[in-house]
Amino acid sequence: MLPVWNTLYFFTTYANIDNFKPSDNNPNPENPLDRWIVSELNKLIRDVDQYMQDYDLQGATKVVSVFIENLSNWYIRRSRRRFWKSENDEDKMSAYQVLYHVLVEFSKVLAPLCPFISEKVFKILTGKESVHLEYFPEYDESKINNNLSEDMQKVQKIISLGLSLRAKNNIRVRQPLSTLSI
Repeated sequence: MLPVWNTLYFFTTYANIDNFKPSDNNPNPENPLDRWIVSELNKLIRDVDQYMQDYDLQGATKVVSVFIENLSNWYIRRSRRRFWKSENDEDKMSAYQVLYHVLVEFSKVLAPLCPFISEKVFKILTGKESVHLEYFPEYDESKINNNLSEDMQKVQKIISLGLSLRAKNNIRVRQPLSTLSI
């Protein structure tokens, strides 16, 4: 659960610095990374709901774990520069709105599995009384982009293989490579 706290801390720190005011609107982002994480969120909602309907707690927790990894170690890391920009342009505000939306909806998905953590995250983000007074979110099939998800999985696999080759050959991550063939 530490990555959830770190993601929340990252969001609240930079959103407060930039005086970000979230809207309750469901974002319709243009940035491919934003579209990907919104797609992953909708797949998560769909899958967790199905696993819970089937009384498969292990399946539900597994997809939650994968989502947390994607959110914290992929989306946040690839979006940092967008949040760190000095100007408050449309791309930066879109990133804030998407991350806010994802964290709020994720806290609702997490509520049956981790009631206390989800409660704290939800209250910090929304100021509302309780996540447990909210309905479980409904997924939006039109926001699920399987092609984009497959492309991201390929990129993640390539990066993972590259990192393992670097580790095998004792080449530091920050050391530039003269060539890399995929």
